[in-house]
Amino acid sequence: MDIITGNVGWIEVICGPMFSGKSEELIRRLRRAMIARKRVEVFKPTIDNRYSDNEIVSHGDLRMHSQVVSNATEITERIDWRSEVIGIDEANFMGPQLVDVAQRLADSGKQVIVSGLDTDYLGRPFAPIPDLLAQAESITKTLAICVRCGNPAKHTQRLRGSDDLIVVGAADMYEARCRRCFEPGIPKQTELEFVKAKLKEKS
Repeated sequence: MDIITGNVGWIEVICGPMFSGKSEELIRRLRRAMIARKRVEVFKPTIDNRYSDNEIVSHGDLRMHSQVVSNATEITERIDWRSEVIGIDEANFMGPQLVDVAQRLADSGKQVIVSGLDTDYLGRPFAPIPDLLAQAESITKTLAICVRCGNPAKHTQRLRGSDDLIVVGAADMYEARCRRCFEPGIPKQTELEFVKAKLKEKS
């Protein structure tokens, strides 16, 4: 049974492309809650095991222990309802049920802090983040640095791999790109570099 506290709950969403510091910001907020002696629980999806099986890890290697769940509904089954602050990383892998779960947690008086990609490798809105943005009391949009030109980057560029929507990877498979340098989908970089090399040989 849910424990309803006298506190007012709310939802905070941290969104943006890869390499923009989303997980780092999530960890910072959760650590502040711990310093304030609040009871904190952290969750991440099973699919995200790039750096650790049981920690959320930023690309800068900040780490925090987390519980691993296969879907959003499992959070409500695993949570200690005495907890006051709930952190959820890589929310874009949690599925559409996360919206209802986050609402339920906030309605029960909890501070829910969610981090995830807001667009996919084609530049489209990445569910369930857009729906969470509509329900959130607080939204933080983080930007990365475009590796091509150095401008603020809002896109995640997939460099190789399949056309599947969800392909877990890091710097070897993705990079941050600005609006101008972003190529929706998977760019033919190898082919372009080959053509450039041939033209250079002829000149």
